[in-house]
Amino acid sequence: MPEADRPPLVAVLAAGRGARFGGGKLDAECAGCPVGAWVLRAVREAGLAPGILIVPPAMPRFARRAEGWRIVVNPAPENGLGGSLAIAAREALAEGRDLLILLADMPLIDSGHIARLARSRGTVATCHGERPGVPARFALGALPGLATLRSDLGAAPLLAAMDGLHILQAPAGTLLDVDRPSDLEEAARRLA
Repeated sequence: MPEADRPPLVAVLAAGRGARFGGGKLDAECAGCPVGAWVLRAVREAGLAPGILIVPPAMPRFARRAEGWRIVVNPAPENGLGGSLAIAAREALAEGRDLLILLADMPLIDSGHIARLARSRGTVATCHGERPGVPARFALGALPGLATLRSDLGAAPLLAAMDGLHILQAPAGTLLDVDRPSDLEEAARRLA
């Protein structure tokens, strides 16, 4: 398959500490399903093959039950989101593929939006108000910069500085991060 036609490697980042939530947020029940399982369902509904789950050494229960997903441990999740992004970028570089980054704490993410990102060309980010963010697809050529991230700022600064970045608008209300118990309540209400 020509490189341009290969689907991106899907990476779901699930190594965060969840400190604002009080820990264990990805295994918290949200409308009958663990928070972290919702994004895996959306990937499947988008017609994409399972990819990699970036997890902490103390792996969340939902990840242990993730059929078809390859588990990659982030040995230092306390170093922030940048470390997980760098691990995912190195995995995609090793496979010679673009990278589609998703966050496990976004249970409302729309499968259609994921599919549009996967079909896109180049580096494509999701619009978060006035700034680009994830979910995002990173072209193979952008991965060396992503592979060196170390901070908790994630990909936003890299995306904001990128020339030729394409932006996609996600459907309204689908980018909720579950960071606090009140976010979980809101997500469960919307999914019910």
